Amino acid sequence: MREKIDALTQNLALTIVGKAEAIRLVLVAFLGGGHALLEDVPGVGKTLLAKSLARSLDGKFQRLQCTPDLLPTDITGTNIWNPKSGEFTYLPGPIFANILLADEINRATPRTQSALLEVMEEHQVTVDGVSRAVPQPFFVIATQNPIEYQGTFPLPEAQMDRFMLSLSLGYPSEVEELLMLQNLQNGVKVADLQPCITLAEVQELRYLCSQVKVATSLQQYILELVRATRQDEEIALGVSPRGTLALQRAAQALAFLLGRDYAIPDDVKFLVPHVLCHRLIPRGGRNSRTVVERLLRSVSIP
Repeated sequence: MREKIDALTQNLALTIVGKAEAIRLVLVAFLGGGHALLEDVPGVGKTLLAKSLARSLDGKFQRLQCTPDLLPTDITGTNIWNPKSGEFTYLPGPIFANILLADEINRATPRTQSALLEVMEEHQVTVDGVSRAVPQPFFVIATQNPIEYQGTFPLPEAQMDRFMLSLSLGYPSEVEELLMLQNLQNGVKVADLQPCITLAEVQELRYLCSQVKVATSLQQYILELVRATRQDEEIALGVSPRGTLALQRAAQALAFLLGRDYAIPDDVKFLVPHVLCHRLIPRGGRNSRTVVERLLRSVSIP
């Protein structure tokens, strides 16, 4: 399994230059059984990272380009009348995949965004009263541009809460951008990537991540951090219990990726900004990351 993780990381590094931390965070969400939200300006590699992960997995990949005219049935599928059989036939939507890329998710209307609420939490889709399970493993990786607000619909709190973590790739350094130019002619393209891990191996890795030990003192540390967000005067909406569970699962996955069978406080400290910030609503236009970093300093480490 360690060899599989190394192969998967190396596969992603072939197309994503100099973004080892972003790759690790996406793998934390993937192996931790959650979903990932990539928030950054256009052109920094958000979609490239998602497609590279999909190509590295021996499973089904679907891409959903979100636009204001996208309908919920364009995601979940719908029942279509079949004149030959004289009855309705269900036509599955792109949601029935192992990896779903929801590109520019905040360009879809709230009605369409709501089509993802059930499947991201319960791994099933209900159409006309009939529930259908999506393939396993199931992973949603969504992208959005946090700068441009024209023609966008901000994700509601319930939707944001369903993402295990959020991350930003950021602009590459000068050396990394030069390497990108050099790779343009001779580098590996996404289409050239070969699957290096099977669906069964992903399921086994997820199980092993869930078996990583989390000491009671570390669980108490997680609780104190989360409960501090609910009591702070600078925060209008604190982290939900779902966020508490997500932080522990993410810490387990990170510890496993780093080769340990136990989680440590440094795992939690590293993940807190990525797991908690997008779940908060600060007061008075404050920056959620600044507030979370202050809470990190105020809570004692076990």
